[in-house]
Amino acid sequence: MRNTLRTRRSRKSLRATSHTAPHTTGASSTRARKAVVALAAGVLGVSLTACGGGDDGDGGGGDTGKDDAPAEVTVQLPKLDGQKLEVAAVWTGAEQENFTKVLDEFTKRTGAEVAFVPTGNNTSTFLGTKIQGGQPPDVAFLPQVGVLHQFAEKGWLKPIGADAEAQLKKNFTQGWQDLGAVDGKQVGAYVKAANKSLVWYNTAAFEAAGITEEPATWDEFVQTAQTLSDSGTPAVSIGGADGWTLTDWFENVYLSQAGPEKYDQLAKHEIKWTDPSVKDALTTLGELWGKDELIAGGRTGALQAEFPKSVTQTFNGDTPAGMVFEGDFVTANINADTDAEVGTDAKVFPFPAVGDNSPVVSGGDVAVALEDNEGAKALLTFLASTDAAEIWTAQGGVISPNKEMDMGAYKDDVTRDIAEALLAAGDDFRFDLSDQAPAAFGGTQGVGMWKDLQDFLREPGDVAGAQQQLETDAAKAYGND
Repeated sequence: MRNTLRTRRSRKSLRATSHTAPHTTGASSTRARKAVVALAAGVLGVSLTACGGGDDGDGGGGDTGKDDAPAEVTVQLPKLDGQKLEVAAVWTGAEQENFTKVLDEFTKRTGAEVAFVPTGNNTSTFLGTKIQGGQPPDVAFLPQVGVLHQFAEKGWLKPIGADAEAQLKKNFTQGWQDLGAVDGKQVGAYVKAANKSLVWYNTAAFEAAGITEEPATWDEFVQTAQTLSDSGTPAVSIGGADGWTLTDWFENVYLSQAGPEKYDQLAKHEIKWTDPSVKDALTTLGELWGKDELIAGGRTGALQAEFPKSVTQTFNGDTPAGMVFEGDFVTANINADTDAEVGTDAKVFPFPAVGDNSPVVSGGDVAVALEDNEGAKALLTFLASTDAAEIWTAQGGVISPNKEMDMGAYKDDVTRDIAEALLAAGDDFRFDLSDQAPAAFGGTQGVGMWKDLQDFLREPGDVAGAQQQLETDAAKAYGND
C-alpha cells in the first residue's frame, strides 16, 4: 500500500477521539479516548493489513487448516440424549450454514437434536406469534435491543441459568453483559457482534477506473462513486429491499455528522425526527441516493435488491458494482456466493467521515431462552463459551465480542482485525440506533423506519416529507404521540 495513504489515515484516526462518546455512562473521558483511538486505528488498519504481502497467499488468512472443533474443551455440558431443541434466528444462506456448525458441535457433546428455524425479517412478530400460540422455540436470537426489552416486559424471557451467566462474566466485558440485561437481571447473551461501519470494494473495478486511494470523507466517497460510474462501472450497490440496510446508512451518516450526543437523544426519541440534524443527514444521503447513475440498477434496482444480492452483484457478473456498504458479515456472502477472495479481490475501508471523524456503529444478536428447560440453558451456556465462539468465527463472516477466545480461530485476517478493533473499544461503543428503538419503529419489515427510508430512497428529494413520516411513526411506537 502507499506510504502516503498510510500516514494520512493514521493521522485521521487520531482525530477520532471526541466523536464516539462512551456507550456506558460514567466512563472517564481519558479511557474513552484511548479506546476509541484503538478502535479507529484497528478498523483503519484492516484495509492496510489486507493490502500487505505478509499473508500466505490465501487471500488474507483463508482456511486455517483447523477442524471446526476448538483445541480444548473449556465448558462442560450435560447429557441431553433424546431431547429435541428448536433455535430461531433471522439468518439464512451462508449465515445459517455457518451457525449450524455450532449447533452440530452442541449435538455432538450433548446428544440433543437441534432444529434451526429462520424467523424472516420480522423476528419479533414471528416469535410473538409462536409464543402466544404456545409453541415458542427453546432459544431465539433477537436482533434488536428494543425487542429484548419488550419481550422481558411481557414476561416471555426465561432464566438463562447460572452456568450461562458464569460464562458471560468470564468471557465478556461488562458493557456487552449489560446489553443483555433488563432491570439488572441477565436475560440474554450477546454472543454475535457486528461492526456496521464498513465499505467493501471490488479491487478490479477500482483499478479499472484508475482509483488509487480509498475515500476517507463523504465528499471523497461520492467523488469515487462518480469516477466509477464515469468508467462504466455501477458505483454503489444498495440492498434497499431490506429496510434494515437503509437504517444503517442513515445511522452512520447521522453519527458522524450530528455527533454522539444527538445520536443518543434520537435513539431514545428525546429529540424529534423533525430536528434539523435529521434534515442534514437525509440531505447528505440524498447526495448519493438522488443520483440514479451512482446506484447499481438505479433507485428502482436498489429497492428490488435484498442484502445478499447487494453483495453478490458487487463481486459477480460481467459488470460488477464497485462498492457495497455493510458490516463485517459481508464476508460470509463473499465467501459463500462469489469467487472473490477477501483481502485480495474484496477489500474494505471505514465508512467515510461526514463530520470530523468516521463513525463506528456496532450491532449484535442476543440469544435468549423462551422455554425454561435444561436444554435451553445448556445451549446458552455453550453459546457464551470460547468453544462456540471459536467454531463460529472459524467459518468466516461473523465476529464475536468474546474477549477470551483464541483470535487465531478467525478465518481471515480482515475479519480478525475488525474483531480485534471492536474488542479494543472495551465498553465504549455506539449501538445500532434502530435496534434500540421499539420493534414497530426500528425493526419490522414494511413499517416504521425501514419503510420510511425505503420511501426516501424512492423520493430522495422529499427530505421534509421523510422527516415528518419518521416522526409520526416514531411518536406512535415510543408511545408519545
